[in-house]
Amino acid sequence: MIRYHAAWMLPIAEPPIRDGWCAVDRGRSVAYGSPGPAGRRGFSDGAREVDLGDVVVLPGLVNAHTHLELSYLRDEVAPASQFVTWIRGVIAARRQRPDAASAEILDAVGFAIAESAACGTAVVGDISNTLVTFGPLTRSPLAGVVFYELIRFRAADPEALVDQALQTIGALEPTERVRVSLAAHAPYSVAPLVLRAIRRAVDRDPFAPCSIHLSESTEEVEFIRNGGGSWRALLEEIGSWDPAWVPPGGTPVEFLDASGFLKGRTIAVHGVQMTPSDLERLAARGTTVVACPRSNGHTGAGAPPIEEFYASGAPVAVGTDSLASAPDLNVFAELATMRALAPTVPAASLLESATRQGARALGFEADFGTIEPGKSSRLLAVALPSSAIDVEEYLVSGIVPEQIRWIE
Repeated sequence: MIRYHAAWMLPIAEPPIRDGWCAVDRGRSVAYGSPGPAGRRGFSDGAREVDLGDVVVLPGLVNAHTHLELSYLRDEVAPASQFVTWIRGVIAARRQRPDAASAEILDAVGFAIAESAACGTAVVGDISNTLVTFGPLTRSPLAGVVFYELIRFRAADPEALVDQALQTIGALEPTERVRVSLAAHAPYSVAPLVLRAIRRAVDRDPFAPCSIHLSESTEEVEFIRNGGGSWRALLEEIGSWDPAWVPPGGTPVEFLDASGFLKGRTIAVHGVQMTPSDLERLAARGTTVVACPRSNGHTGAGAPPIEEFYASGAPVAVGTDSLASAPDLNVFAELATMRALAPTVPAASLLESATRQGARALGFEADFGTIEPGKSSRLLAVALPSSAIDVEEYLVSGIVPEQIRWIE
């Protein structure tokens, strides 16, 4: 057993502890507290003492939304002023490398996993169309969910499509740390009956999360409202348009809610165009909204209403999205962008989003997200310029990998 001492401990479940300590044993947190017996949480007698110095210790971060299989597209898809323009760039770039398991793509996945760990990430919500990331993740120090994402706007047999997807993920062998679930790409790219089939399939496991990109762009909002615009044009162009489809009207959130898709284990990614009423619906369902603001700026989706996310009461998590739309996989950098967009949101709330809320959304709350006895001791030590600072504000100001180390 080892008891680590540091200038600050940040359990997340309670305020920062000055001159705190935490005890770990065989990969698990045993106790934590402030100086003196009265400050102990748990039991840690007999531990070897280690002084970490001027650092703040906190739980490993949760990147609730990324696409590791797109890491080979780093710096290849130019920023766009309109989201559909950016999507066209992604489609063109992916078609140039049709082999999803090529050495180039696998190497990029490996580098992305290493970068994630170096930036302080312990858990990922990884979106994959090919499942090429599953093997590398099981061999990595990361925990997470690989979401097998379905994209099919025109489907002759939705049930058969989803059944085949279940067979595909059923052939994989989940580990204690890496699990698999289904995801729907978005309301504009997945047929309504396919959405319902995905929801029914995921609901067979009451603890399984399900992810979807939702209310990301103005083009999506227009398409759901009236069936027109640039999304309709793109679907027709790539041969995916279904002439029998009828626009549901309203907002994308209203559409998904009416179809029964929004639930407590649903992860709604982006939310840039969500209205206050949309966010109230998410809060009522317990659906988590994942903010990826740096990606939103690159893709032309706009700036997410971060302050409205928190004001609504909906759970908020943090994601980087992919290296096709973000400069790196540093969740701390995402927090700094969120802080700039939402100066009234407490730093403690932002940090909770990057830890406890993300872990809960992905189904890892029993092991990650807070420093508590019995949870994983995958803990970060972030170097501080001085112990006499507001550590929570400092952590959302922009932390770089050179400041980060894992204590075990």
